[in-house]
Amino acid sequence: MKTNITLLITVLFLGLNLSFGQSQEECLTKLSIMSEYAKAKDYEAAYKPFMELREKCPKYNKAIYVYGEKILEHKIEKSTGGEKVAFINDLIKMWDERAVHFASKTPKGEYDANKAQLKYDNKKELGLNDAQLYQAFDGAFNGDRDTFKNPKSLYIYFKLMVKLYDGGQKTAQQLFDKYDDIVEKIEEEVKENSEKLNVLLTKEESGTALTKKEGKYKKYYTQVLAAFDKISGSVDTELGDRANCTNLIPLYQKDFEENKGNALWLQRAASKMSDKDCTGDPLFFKLVNAYHKLSPSASSAYYLGILKDKEGKSNEALKYYEQSLTLQTDNFKKARLYKRIANKLKKKGSLSKARSYFQKALEFNPSDKSPHSFIAAMYASSAKNCGDSNFNKRAVYWLAAKEAAKAGNSKAVARYNALAPTTSEIFTEGNAGTTITIGCWIGRSVTVPKV
Repeated sequence: MKTNITLLITVLFLGLNLSFGQSQEECLTKLSIMSEYAKAKDYEAAYKPFMELREKCPKYNKAIYVYGEKILEHKIEKSTGGEKVAFINDLIKMWDERAVHFASKTPKGEYDANKAQLKYDNKKELGLNDAQLYQAFDGAFNGDRDTFKNPKSLYIYFKLMVKLYDGGQKTAQQLFDKYDDIVEKIEEEVKENSEKLNVLLTKEESGTALTKKEGKYKKYYTQVLAAFDKISGSVDTELGDRANCTNLIPLYQKDFEENKGNALWLQRAASKMSDKDCTGDPLFFKLVNAYHKLSPSASSAYYLGILKDKEGKSNEALKYYEQSLTLQTDNFKKARLYKRIANKLKKKGSLSKARSYFQKALEFNPSDKSPHSFIAAMYASSAKNCGDSNFNKRAVYWLAAKEAAKAGNSKAVARYNALAPTTSEIFTEGNAGTTITIGCWIGRSVTVPKV
């Protein structure tokens, strides 16, 4: 009897094993077929094995969903009407399936943002209004802010908020709060990618060649930073004059008493009034002092510096600015502070000191090349005042072009070189290859190009 039972169990086990082995082999075969078609961009042929894999082997390999995304995007692009809507909904369903079977490799914020973006891109076909679309992005952002990283989706998210505000569906406070949320998120992403890029730039500058993998990462981080730089400007453009002093001051005045113990609210209000140049209003003084008393920080010290500047006390202002730099321990934020202070010094005409602060910004965040552009512009604006002859004055533009080249601004390089002495003028002067010392605040030398 025992022998019969053992034999039965053995037969059943072998049968299950054989069945399991056949199932695995079938999954592998279908995955190989789908992959080959997808790699060849024959998405029509890849569709059938893809759908079979989703049904019979949903946990087999993440590639099912990676290629499946491209397959369904192709179907969406090539279809119309009800068929297109069905494929849109199926792509959303497939992302949900991926989250079930490969949860650790499906960041919630990223894929919820993908769903929201897909709905936005096909809002006419889906019959969705701005409020519904905003809710989709808002749910993705609040559900998993850390992995909501797509620059385009962040911009669309804020654009929808502006439309709802203009339509009377959102308040001014909600608009400004969401602006702050988006700007802070952009700054977080820029900081993260800048720090990673800075490691690679430091390695290169030390004379060590990057590996092939590191070279790809360098290109990727550079592209990500360029994308965030672009949408950062677009977000500010969307906000436009809605956040002017006329709107900000009565809003913050009304809510001050309720929020004077809220450090985040005070910081955001002071920041917005500073950015929009509302610093001459007494409310700014109240905000800054309340913020500094409640939470002394690099930001509050910086705002106190602005107040001293408004009073015409430049030396005291600079002391507060220096204090803000001392209090700031984060290199990325320190670089941004150096750049802000440099721009203030530039506006006052303290060009030499402004240049030194721009150079400090480059030290703390070498991936941000914009200080080179500011220095180049300062050189160019001083060309008429620095030099003892027309030729030497215009030679300043070569210095400006050199700085613009460091910033990677080819248009500015061409513009500055066009303003510098021409080949015929160099020939007439007979000074090709010689060094010209530029006086005044610049205090730099430039070599005349050989002709």
